[in-house]
Amino acid sequence: MPLILPGNVGSATAATGFNVSNSLRFNAASNDHLNRTQTAGNRRKFTFSTWLKRCKGDSRMALFLANRSSSDYDQFYLNEGGYIEADFYHSGTQIFRYKTNALYRDPSAWYHMMFAVDTEHDTASSRVRIYVNGSEVTSFSTETNPSEDVDTHVNENSIVAYIGSDYNSNEPDYYLAETVMLDGTQATPSDFGEFDSDSGIWKPIDVSGLTFGTNGFYLQYKETGTSANASGIGADTSGETNHFTVNNLTAVDQSIDTCTNNFATFNPLYRNSNSAINYTEGNLSAIPAADGSISFSGSTIAMPKTSTSKWYAEFKTPVAEYGSLGIMDVDSISQAINDNTDISSNSNGTSLGRVLFQQGNGVVYYIGGTASTGLSSEANNDIISIAWDAGAGKFYVAQNGTYGTISGTQQDPANGTAGVDVSGEAWYTASSAFVWYVGDNTTGASSQFLGNFGSPSFAISSGNTDGNGYGNFEYAVPSGFYALCTKNLAEFGG
Repeated sequence: MPLILPGNVGSATAATGFNVSNSLRFNAASNDHLNRTQTAGNRRKFTFSTWLKRCKGDSRMALFLANRSSSDYDQFYLNEGGYIEADFYHSGTQIFRYKTNALYRDPSAWYHMMFAVDTEHDTASSRVRIYVNGSEVTSFSTETNPSEDVDTHVNENSIVAYIGSDYNSNEPDYYLAETVMLDGTQATPSDFGEFDSDSGIWKPIDVSGLTFGTNGFYLQYKETGTSANASGIGADTSGETNHFTVNNLTAVDQSIDTCTNNFATFNPLYRNSNSAINYTEGNLSAIPAADGSISFSGSTIAMPKTSTSKWYAEFKTPVAEYGSLGIMDVDSISQAINDNTDISSNSNGTSLGRVLFQQGNGVVYYIGGTASTGLSSEANNDIISIAWDAGAGKFYVAQNGTYGTISGTQQDPANGTAGVDVSGEAWYTASSAFVWYVGDNTTGASSQFLGNFGSPSFAISSGNTDGNGYGNFEYAVPSGFYALCTKNLAEFGG
């Protein structure tokens, strides 16, 4: 299962002097996309480049489309199975088509994907070149090269170009960052990134000095407006003023989860034979099915057990219907997925390595016992904060910013006061790392969890960061605790 573990941060992001501040979160359920009408440009030579973090993988993930017609379009996308495809059709006739043998399905990773086209090239196999993370893809299950000098719909006058929509008007679930079009250039990967000298990981570089051309653009997703101008979400910062029209995207869809600081989300690959969860909002909304099964999810990034490993997260519950929130030992993931009996019991009798706060009764459950917090009157849209001192094995929980009481003493994570202590538990002693956990605690209920691991999917009114300046939280992050992201993991991952 794709999971970012301590000591494996390089697989997600590399240290870089160039930092990407924002991404844009696209949600298929709300038909999110960007579009603009092209003017006359170079229809034979161009490059499209973007960084992508995929979400649930049951839909086509269109990256760039020119001309929304089922028989007449040019499109780059990830298909439902995780293959990269490039399809170009003119008046129902296939001009060229590519489908990779490799799969790109990791929901915890950021990928750099690049399509460089020059139909004037003398060598047929060099007319369309596809790159992932700085390396050219050369293995295809389908490879139909274009004829020399063929014109595409890309950069064609009066043709509409789309980001986040395919020719059948299907919208994807993903994050995009550093989205670029070069009109008139078949670029190489070194124009967009470089391999880190220490880790060897592909990382982004500053592209502001590139020649973008007539229809070229550089989308940094830094603005929050909804108009097609320099203040809009689809603002072009290349200097060419090719701003995109915004469709159903709002300021809350702007994210700080990027290819240079990867934040945790819920992992859609957590499932058992009876588990069903609907993931939306960039894998930050998890809704277990209201059926006879117990469903659960966990984070894409694991928290190590080191002396400095202290983590903070918030969970908004639009539907507070007897769910459980907390942490799980990574060694229990496989057991939880394959043992429906254990996962159906959130009591202290379970053998799974978990510490859970139960909605409705305000009790913290773990193998060795229970602890009442006094937080038992949870309402819809409350925010539950959890602080987990992984190194000390202590668990703290707050409701709307107020921490619970344990045996008459109010919890205070910053001072280590009244934490639910599981450090003596056998499962904790044997553990190396933990994930955030949400799930049902009874059949038939259907809680909704909006996770905020530092990059929220819901509006924040106050805007608190951790001590390193990372994250965006509703309530103050306790001193010494941090958002679960790869920059913090690199510091506290041991």
